[in-house]
Formats: sequence, structure tokens, C-alpha cells
Amino acid sequence: MPLWNYTDAAGDAVRNLGDYASGLVTPTIRLGVTGLARSGKTVFIAALVHNLISGGRLPFFDAAAEGRLLRAYLEPQPDEIVPRFEYEKHLADLASTPPTWPESTRRISQLRLTIEYESTKFWKRQFGRERLHIDIVDYPGEWLLDLPLLDLSYAEWSRDAVAHAHDVKRNPAAKDWQLALSQADPAGPADEGQAATLSELFKAYLHGARADQYALSTMPPGRFLMPGDLEGSPALTFAPLDTKTEDGFGRDTLWSLMERRYEAYKRHVIRPFFRDHFARLDRQIVLVDVLSALNGGPTAMTELERAMREILECYRTGSNSLWSNLFYPRIDRIVLAATKADRLHHESHDRLEAILSLLADDALKTAQRGGSDVKVLAMAAIRATREAEAKKDGETLPCIVGYPLPGEKVGRRKFDGTEAFAIFPGDLPEDPEMAMTGWKTGDADVRFIRFRPPDPQPLPSGGFAPFPNIRLDRAMQVLLGDRLA
Repeated sequence: MPLWNYTDAAGDAVRNLGDYASGLVTPTIRLGVTGLARSGKTVFIAALVHNLISGGRLPFFDAAAEGRLLRAYLEPQPDEIVPRFEYEKHLADLASTPPTWPESTRRISQLRLTIEYESTKFWKRQFGRERLHIDIVDYPGEWLLDLPLLDLSYAEWSRDAVAHAHDVKRNPAAKDWQLALSQADPAGPADEGQAATLSELFKAYLHGARADQYALSTMPPGRFLMPGDLEGSPALTFAPLDTKTEDGFGRDTLWSLMERRYEAYKRHVIRPFFRDHFARLDRQIVLVDVLSALNGGPTAMTELERAMREILECYRTGSNSLWSNLFYPRIDRIVLAATKADRLHHESHDRLEAILSLLADDALKTAQRGGSDVKVLAMAAIRATREAEAKKDGETLPCIVGYPLPGEKVGRRKFDGTEAFAIFPGDLPEDPEMAMTGWKTGDADVRFIRFRPPDPQPLPSGGFAPFPNIRLDRAMQVLLGDRLA
């Protein structure tokens, strides 16, 4: 069911009218940043803000390339009840010795960045510099996977979750929960301890199913993986139950307890998120860790394809008018970014983009038909490697050089994070369909390993220079370029 069916149009109009009126003084873009766990959301936001504030080199971001960006700075955010994105802390992590990646997104957060710029329009330049507020809203992509639950009863969700867990790739992570589930009687008493145990085992299964060794995407409820401020609350203390009967259960049964909390989760968790945050976005970037899914093989790729379809179908896309801005705001520009492109040689970047386009094909076509501008990019907001060449058996191989994270392996070699190493990452297949079924390069499976951040380069004036990136400026141009013209 479309997202806007779960919003209060009249209430939205009052709120949006206030936003529209304030935008007449200083225009504002609400930029959503999302993606599944470890896709690089925190790094993207930190790199985007740091580049704008520090005057980074952004040749494909028109306002910067043309010298029209005059100043960028942070301001207090407008939503007092939303946690602030910890920009300074994340930047300190990247500048530490040795540099470390910031902590991943675990809840919704926000940051307001204001840009002062010179317009390309003659009549606007007569009034001096222009200003644009960018309200960056960072939220876990797992939360979007909850939307289908609004159309599912507890019984329907339970059947789907139990069937999904029987997938052979999921069995290792699901074993303990399935054992407890087989011993649970849905018609038995509403035991709080048993409900908590089943819930914790189900959450452990979901966490295990997305661990590195499986590289699977997630299934709902998304807050079980990213609870935010709701951790430990009764609304997050439920789990599917297995039953063969279609008949109902009594009021004081284990089934009724789980069903009641499931409905409370939909009512008090899912709907407010979409109403208060998600439905107000103007622009959106979805970050996708395609390479980790490729590491996980065909099952992980199928899981990612499903997750991408469900995420992209959540968005209300299309061009905007005054009427739509008040009642049905739409996202008119979307960037779909395959992150961590620095783990590949640039010769495979176009193939990485083709694979991501295939994963999201149907949803992208729907967005484009609705009038949204959609761009697919292979990107690294912070480039952790450089490119080089190596010779093996008389053949020249395109390599990447960086510091593999502690515990990463190449063949029999295990790294401790202290030494740089040249790696031939292999080539992605020319046919993106092959990525869905698995493929090999030479005699070994392709594996994409993780690297630590590059060393920061101090500036004479203090601080450090923006890190190198891959196509960050192109993403910024799609998301912001037209509003800085």
C-alpha cells in the first residue's frame, strides 16, 4: 500500500504550509540519507559536510567548480526532538591515529548545513549572496523495510518469517530460535518471560543472518536490528509464532500477547516515523553495499534485490508543484549509490553501476515515469585506496593499494591493519545478470576486502584537508546542483 495512505493529509498540509512559508525567506532542502547497515551513511554525511565547509575540490559540482560557493557552515537544527548528527565526533574518528571509520547509524539523526552562494541568475545577483539550508536526515534503511508490515496481520507476518528462516543459508543463524519456537505453544498462557526469550532469540537470528559470513540483507522488523531509543521497550518484545491453525486464540494466550505487541509496533513505531520524518523529504540518496552482497554469493544478492525493491517502493516520487508541496510532497531527485567503489579498480566501476541498476530496475523505472530525476553511481565518499599496477607471470594487473583492516585475509595472509598492501581485486562480470548467480575470476572466488581510512593531511591553518573521494561531487550535483543555480 502506498506510503501516503498512512499519513494525515490535513495535518501534513498545516505543517508543510509552515515549512513552505519559512522557505520563502531562506529555501530549505530536506535531504534523506539511508541504506542498510554498513553501507556508508555516516561516512557520506561527514565527507559531504567536510568538503563543503573546508572548500574541497569538487570538479563536477557546478557551484564549487565555478567558484560560486562563498561559505558553508553548520547551524542549530530546526527539529528539537531529533538527535543531532555527531559530525565533530565522526570527523575526530577519521583524524585519529590510526584513523578509524565512524560508528554506524543506529537511529535517526539530523544536521543543518547552510550554504551561501552566488546565483547564476543576473537578477538574483543584484540582491547579493543567496542562502540555502540543507537539513540532512540520516536514518537506517532497515526502518524502511517495516512498511510492508502495515499491510500484514500478525498471522501473515508469522507465516512469512517462519518460512523465510528455513532457507538453507539462514539455518545456522536461526537454529536456536527455531528450537525455542518448536517448543512454544501459541495457545498457552501469556508468559512474559517466554515472550522475552523468543523475542531475544529471534533478534539474535536476524543479527546473525546479516553477519559478514552470510552477508545477507535484513527482514523486518527493522527496529529489532536498529532499535534506537526504543531498545528494551515492550513494543519491541515480540516474535513470530508457528501455528498450523487458522482459528483465533484466546485473549490471555501467548499468541494474543505477541499479536497485541506487533500491532502496537505498527501503530506507535512505524506510522510516526513515516509521518514525522520520511514523508517530508525532498531529495534522497540510497547507499548500497553491493560488494558485500557479492561476497555473500547468489543468496545474498537475491536478498539485496528484494530489500532494494521494498526500500525504493516506499518513496513518493515525482515532480513537485505548490499543491503537492502542501499535501503530497514528493522526492524529485534520487541518487542510488553503490558505495565503497575504492575496493575496485576504476575499470570495473561501470560494471558495478550496471549491477546496481539491475537490482533496482523495476523501482527505478517507476520513479522515472513519475517524473523523478534518478542517477545510479559507483561512489566512495572517502577513498581508502589508490590504484597501481603489478606484474605476475609477465602479465600486468590493475591493483588497488591500501591498509587492510585487522582480521582481513587474502589467501592465507591475515592482516593486522599496520601495513599497506597491493591487491588485485578481480574484475566484475560484463553481464550484470552473472552477478546474481555467482562467478569466478581465474581460479578463485572474487572477494572484496575492507580497508582502514587514509591518513589525514593537516592544513597549515589547522584541521585537515578533505579526503579524496570517488564521484562524491557527482552525487552532490544531482542532489543539490539545481538549488544552487
